[in-house]
Formats: sequence, structure tokens, C-alpha cells
Amino acid sequence: MAKQLYFTQVLNPTQHGRVGDSMLLKVETHFDVQNVTFQGSWYKIKPNNTLLVTFDNINAIPNLRLTNRPALSLPDVSLKFDHLDEETQGEYELQINIVFPGIPSPVAATKRVTVTVSVPVSIPVISKTPESELVEDRDNVTLTCSVEHGTNVQYKWLKNNMVVGPSERHTFSQDYGTLVINPVKKEDIGQYICEAQNHISSKLSKPVELIVFYGPYNLAVNSEQGLKTEGVFMVNPEELVFFECIADSNPPNTCVWISKTKNSSEVLMTGPRFEVKPHELPQGKEFLCRAFNNMTKKQDETKFTLVMSSIGKGKAKYSQEGSALSPLTFITISSVVIIVCMMFVLLRKSCHPRRMIKTIYRRPMTEQRGLHRSGHEDATEDFGIYEFVSVPGKMDSTQASCRSLARLDSVKDLHTTIYDVIKHVPETPTLSLLK
Repeated sequence: MAKQLYFTQVLNPTQHGRVGDSMLLKVETHFDVQNVTFQGSWYKIKPNNTLLVTFDNINAIPNLRLTNRPALSLPDVSLKFDHLDEETQGEYELQINIVFPGIPSPVAATKRVTVTVSVPVSIPVISKTPESELVEDRDNVTLTCSVEHGTNVQYKWLKNNMVVGPSERHTFSQDYGTLVINPVKKEDIGQYICEAQNHISSKLSKPVELIVFYGPYNLAVNSEQGLKTEGVFMVNPEELVFFECIADSNPPNTCVWISKTKNSSEVLMTGPRFEVKPHELPQGKEFLCRAFNNMTKKQDETKFTLVMSSIGKGKAKYSQEGSALSPLTFITISSVVIIVCMMFVLLRKSCHPRRMIKTIYRRPMTEQRGLHRSGHEDATEDFGIYEFVSVPGKMDSTQASCRSLARLDSVKDLHTTIYDVIKHVPETPTLSLLK
């Protein structure tokens, strides 16, 4: 606890310097150096234990065997280097004994500081081994980053501006100057940049492109004509159809088109594009596209069936692009719309007020003629005097009389004049009303 009162920590426990510059290992005291007696030494303890200078209140005695001797400016015990070189780098220790007035025994204190001396880095350069082509899952690659000038250099790798870290396939040297990828894969393709840095400088290399041969992956057969459903193409018999065999591969695949039957197969052509005249082929014939990568020695194949069907070109194109409504959905919606329209028309005809009035007005005459022709007596049911009473304003369907409006149960917000029909039956009908 007493030591903390006499010294602070050296201002920077680790100090970085550039070759040729000066450096001061600053030490601050918390006591009056004029009123105490002190004696001490500076040592370089790493990499070798070397005495640099001894001192007391008045004198400083340097180690004369050193070529680059540091200096003290007493009573300040801070150590100063006028010219840094690579030999200056290391770990230093200050040991001091202090005798305070009234305290018979000296108090000892020790402080340490680490010094680095670096040369600024030059622009790094990347080398690749091997320089030949790389094949996925077969080859490995070593990328080495180096600088012509620079000390205490550490390296960092970036692929497409993203930091590359250790993984099962990515290993690094201690300073990260060497990156080994074993084995290479498709995802390793990209631009690699190396960053060289030390405590006083940082530089980036030029990008190096890493190319890897891979594939084939995601093999598929596509065509702009006809309809495709789960590996079955429906095409017009008269239409010339073109097929393409597509896969994710580097370099591009060699494609072979094969027709298959139950008992045999036939190589039709070689190339990524295949044309066929459907009317020259039997129904339901099966085809096969086989893709082969000459560099990776890998292959893949996919099958499809060709079926002839009379479909319009526009319909085929529409189906290839993807239809929002299927034919069944369209028919269902159309049927619903037609049914709703018919119900509306029938409802309107049965509930129109003027037609009801005409029907009631003509009904006794019709039934009268029917009575004369058939001799039935039921025509007298409608005999009487009718009165039309208007009900102005807005009426809801719940207010309208079913008898007056012929079951007008579904009419709402009818903005017109509503007529109610009232029948008056005389006590003694006269024969003149039946004539």
C-alpha cells in the first residue's frame, strides 16, 4: 500500500515506437525528490537481463558496454531513448529504494514496461500454391501473404470483404500469414485480400481470385413451349419444341440427350439444347438429359416425359408463366355469379309494385272468362271492391305486407311509394258486377 503512494504506474505499460524515433519511459513520483534519498537501477530483463543504468539523487552511471545507451535527467528517473532500433525492443524494469525522513528503513518499489519497436509495413503480396486449377473435394490450396518491409507483422484475410476465420477446412499459421484450405469447395470461390499490420502501420494487398471447378448441381430441363407438370411436358403435335439442360457447374457441362424405351436407349444428340418434333415420336416417350463435368469427373441426370396434346400456344405460355386462376376456379366463380344474377332478376320481377297492381287489376276479368268457359264457381273469391292506399317514405322489408307485395320479404331500403291493397266485400253482390 505504501508503494502506491510513491509511484504511479508507468504511464503506458506497453509502448510502441518506430525505428529511428525517440521514446520516453515516463515515471511519475508522488513524493518530493528534493527531500528524500533514493537509489535505483533500470534493467532490460527481456530478452536478456541487462543493466542499463544506475542512479541516485545526484549521479547516473550508464552501462558503458551498451552502444545505444538510454539517459536519465535527474532527479527525474524516467528513461529516455534518443534513437530506437530493433534491439531496443523488450521488457524493462525499474528498481528503486527510497529513504524518507524519519523512516530508518528504505522503501523498495518496482515498475515494469514493455517496449516494441517496429518498421512500417510495405504493401503485402499474396502467392498461391498450387497455381494450377483447383477441383472441388479433390485439391487443397495454400495462400501466403508476405511483406518486403515491416516488423512485428500480423496478418488478416478477407474473402469478398468478409473476414476469413479458422474452421475445419481453414487453418492459419501463428501470425496468420499463411492460409490453408483443405479441401477446396464451391463456397471458397471469390476474391481474397490480405491485410498486413503492426502497431504503427497497416496495408492491404491486391485481390487474388480463387477459382474452383465444381458441379454439376441442381440439374433441370426447361422449355418455353408446352405445359410442364412434375417432369411431364405436354406439347402441340405440330409444334417444334426446344429443351435446355441447365445445371450449376464450372466449367459448363457436356450434355447428352437420350431417349429411353422399356428395352433400349438411344443417344439422340450432344449439347445443352435439344429440339424435337413431337408428331414423329410415339406417345409418352421418356427422355433423359445427362450432364458431365470434364474437370470434376462428376455427372448427374434427370428424366422427363413428352406427351402430345392439342393446346393453344397462348394457353401454354400462360401456364408456363403461372396462372393465378385455375380453369376449375374460373368455372366455379362464373357459376356463382350467374346464379346470383338470376336470383336478383327473379326477385325483382316478383316484387315490382306496378306489376303487382296490373296483375291484381287484370285478375278478375281473367278468372271471369275462365268461369264462363269452365263453369267453376271458384272465381267469386276475388269478387269485391279494391282500394289502393299509398304509404310514402322509406320502408323496410319487415314493414311491407306480404299479402300486398306478394311476399316481398327480401326488399330493403325501397325508396318509392308503396301501395297497399284493401278489399271491400259488399254485403249483397249484384249480378251486374259479374257481367
